[in-house]
Amino acid sequence: MADQLAAIFQQIKKYNKIIIHRHQRPDPDAIGSQVGLAEILKASFPYKQIYVVGKHIPGFDWIGTMDEIDNQTFDDALVIVTDTANSPRIDDRRFNNGDELIKIDHHPNDEPFGDLMWVLPEASSCSEMIYDFYQRFAKELTLPKKAASALYAGIIGDTGRFLYPATSPRTMLVAGALMAAGADAAAISRRENEITLPLARLSAYVYEHLTILDHGAAYVVLTNDLLEKFGLTEAGTSAVVSLPGRIRDVTAWAIFVEQEDGHYRVRLRSKGPAINELAKHHDGGGHELASGAKAKDQDEIKQVIAELDHLTTADAQD
Repeated sequence: MADQLAAIFQQIKKYNKIIIHRHQRPDPDAIGSQVGLAEILKASFPYKQIYVVGKHIPGFDWIGTMDEIDNQTFDDALVIVTDTANSPRIDDRRFNNGDELIKIDHHPNDEPFGDLMWVLPEASSCSEMIYDFYQRFAKELTLPKKAASALYAGIIGDTGRFLYPATSPRTMLVAGALMAAGADAAAISRRENEITLPLARLSAYVYEHLTILDHGAAYVVLTNDLLEKFGLTEAGTSAVVSLPGRIRDVTAWAIFVEQEDGHYRVRLRSKGPAINELAKHHDGGGHELASGAKAKDQDEIKQVIAELDHLTTADAQD
């Protein structure tokens, strides 16, 4: 790992233009790791041009906003992609237009890409990795408050406020260091925990209509008509993904969210049995306990539910 980090840092020092990407449909860790790295580099190398790119997500403006750059900016630039397991998910398809490409990620490395890669699946989040990168070269890097806040937001986002198994003693040490650097832990946690009234009503719907099978598999289907009724779009449903996990009888669950073209985005979560192989069978992937997939129609929805039920049944019999 030391050689990988040294090689990445050498490239960062070499280039005067650095463009940082993350994945589509970002979560706090995607934005947090992207913005956190950018703010560290801006503070450490004020003469360099540092950009963050991708779709503007107003709900994450409190972590950081994206830059709008033209195609020519990619000429002679170093491109870094954070928190993205495979290239089709990279937001802003110009990521290959730079001189060099670096992948920094904590998902299983099912699709290697880039000229350099640093992949650490055991890390709680990509934001934790970015802090480790800063700490490795702390004699030459600066950690401003804005970076500390962005990285803290990413860590608590991917650990569910330290509730998920990926939280390690190292994660807690990093969180403490980010607080010492200026991250307001209470304010950031409140911000990530708050929801709008439409989301509160959707949350009630999820609890009311969640189907729980005999061995702990659970699921709910959210259609476009339903989301329209609540005044929400598909992008606004991420806050309800963790809700079934609070129910004692639920072991693993799927939330099916209809897309504009009629297919369904499948958000998979688990408290025990690994669900990433199931996700791979349905055009997806991810972590063992948190993955995403797709279902083209009702028949595939039924298939995903059956496979999830099989996993929880096998887990209950072990």
